[in-house]
Amino acid sequence: MERTELASCLGAVRERTPLVQCITNFVTVNDCANILLAAGGSPTMAHDIREVEEAVAGVQALVLNLGAIGDVEAMLVAGKQANQLGIPVVLDPVAAGVTSLRREACRRLLAELRFTVIRGNASEIRALALGAEGGSGVDVSAGDAVTEENLSRGVELCRRLAESTGAVTALSGQVDILSDGTQTVLIRGGVPTMSRVTGSGCMLTALLGAFCGANPERPLAAAAAAVATMDLAGERAEARRLQNGTGNATFRTDLIDAVFNLTEDELREGVRYEIYQG
Repeated sequence: MERTELASCLGAVRERTPLVQCITNFVTVNDCANILLAAGGSPTMAHDIREVEEAVAGVQALVLNLGAIGDVEAMLVAGKQANQLGIPVVLDPVAAGVTSLRREACRRLLAELRFTVIRGNASEIRALALGAEGGSGVDVSAGDAVTEENLSRGVELCRRLAESTGAVTALSGQVDILSDGTQTVLIRGGVPTMSRVTGSGCMLTALLGAFCGANPERPLAAAAAAVATMDLAGERAEARRLQNGTGNATFRTDLIDAVFNLTEDELREGVRYEIYQG
């Protein structure tokens, strides 16, 4: 995987304008739609079980976000149709291990659907990979957080889940880890302020849908490009926040603007990534 390939994934989003269907958290639905538009994609938020199967037929990617825990049946209907049509499906297992309801929802989704990418924080990925309970709501538990010191543990979780599901696994953290079970990529970037905005993870998952929809033949590169795009946008938004003395609300707007303005050249030159050896 080369820098030029990651940059070309962004170019494909801008050129192909993928339509992404999101069954996602009502708290973040507006931000997810806007960041898709900023990246060059197009959103549809159809989530009613009476229309999701029909709606999927016209999209290039489907995003399923467990923030919408009440829509699991609709997710299954939409996901099965997407699988049948060969449309990429992205899962965000929000708070996967926290309640029995969510654990059962994840079990059903993983058993009945094929995913292109699964993205979550370390607690969520651990819950899926190991069947573990715990976590702290939508945020990563302190004991699960991936750092430079325990990087190998996060890599092992990603590889394990990727191997068992066939999906690219993307673990978001201080170091972002992505694996397809064979190759593992580390991406460094982003800023702590991103965690002070509700839905930054949901927005990244929506971006993953756009990148996979525009690049269905290269899911690992597409996922890595989406993560790098979000990280670089966060860094630019933080620079503006510090320069202007603003807070997290303005940061959210600047984050979306930064995705809108990011160029292929800037992504190619700015991404900090490596292929994990170990």
